[in-house]
Formats: sequence, structure tokens, C-alpha cells
Amino acid sequence: MMVTVATDGSTSSEKSSPPPARRTRRVRMTGKERREQLLDVGRTLFADKGFEGTSVEEIAARAGVSKPVVYEHFGGKEGLYAVVVDREMRQLLDMVTGALTAGHPRELLEQAAFALLDYIETYTDGFRILVRDSPVAQSTGTFASLISDIATQVEDILGMEFKARGFDQRLAPLYAQALVGMVALTGQWWLDVRKPRKAEVAAHLVNLAWHGLENLESKPRLIGHRKS
Repeated sequence: MMVTVATDGSTSSEKSSPPPARRTRRVRMTGKERREQLLDVGRTLFADKGFEGTSVEEIAARAGVSKPVVYEHFGGKEGLYAVVVDREMRQLLDMVTGALTAGHPRELLEQAAFALLDYIETYTDGFRILVRDSPVAQSTGTFASLISDIATQVEDILGMEFKARGFDQRLAPLYAQALVGMVALTGQWWLDVRKPRKAEVAAHLVNLAWHGLENLESKPRLIGHRKS
């Protein structure tokens, strides 16, 4: 309250106006920052709800922008999803190929198993997205195509091992797909249960793979009644 003194000596009081509210300055993102924000938001929503369960409206609302901003950066939900999937595939492939350093073949199997389990543990949302089916995943971007890409890295390792043992090297791609598929499917199961611990899972995977390879027959035969 403010007290004023008139020229005749009388006083009067009047309420003082409250100070004007300070306006919070909104930080404006650069185009690159906004794009990364939308990718982070989309990644979380796609992992939680899947492609079909996520809408452009929800992506925009979560990011605090209007729908046209999403279309401006990615052309729509499909474009955003495709970029998210591409990034996750490259991340996993880089981790697997980076882990396959020189060493004993059994150690290389351990490195591959750990690389996939490390990815699942560190990039859980990304792995959930990769194992889902989506309408934009065609020749690339599917979990099957990802497994095929990783298996290609393993083919070279198995090819050298087959050659050393006198086996047909043309069968290396088949065995690579089988080994990588086994680890990948186990990883899907471990994604939710998280038991036993990662190192133990890797040890059991390699135990099955290695001891199977160690006693591999060069020309396996069927023992059942069906031969074709």
C-alpha cells in the first residue's frame, strides 16, 4: 500500500500495482536440435506402443510442437520411424562388428553374444522397435534383415574354420544364420526376463554353439525315417 501526502497536509492511501510478471523466455531450438528431439520422442513411443499405436498427434504433443513440425522434418510418421529403425540397426551392427576382434573362434562367439546382449541392455527401446513388424519395413528394416546382416559378418569366421577342418565352405552362410538366429531369439526372451545375468546367458549360448561346432560332422546324416 502507498501513502500520499496532499498539499493541505492530509494523507490518503492507495493500493500499489503489483510488479509486472516476468515473462519466461522460451528457448528456441535449432532445426537440428528439434529433429533430434523428435527422434528421441518417436523412439520412446514406438518402443512403448509400436508403429500402429503411435500417432503424429501424440508425437507432436509429447515434443511440445504442432503436427506440421513433424511433417516438416520427416514427412510424417513413416519417415520418422524409418530414421529411428535405420539408426538402431547401424548401432547394433557397429557394436557387433566392433566386438569381433582377433582371437580364438570360441572367443569370437563370446564376443558376438556379448555384443548383442550389451545392445539389448543399453538400448532396450531400440531393440523393442527392431523386433516389431511395421508397414514401412520391407526389404530392409526388419529384424530378419538385421540378423542376416550380422550373420554376414560371422560367415567369414565360420568360413575360415570350415576350411581349416576340411568342410564345405559354401555351408558357412547357413551355419552363420543358425548361430546368429539362436543368439537373437534368446536375446528377445532375455529382454523381458533379464535372468540369468548377462555373462551367464552368453556362456550358455557359446556352450551350445561351440560344443556343437566342435563335434560337427562334415556330412551330417538323418537318422529318422524321413529322408526328403
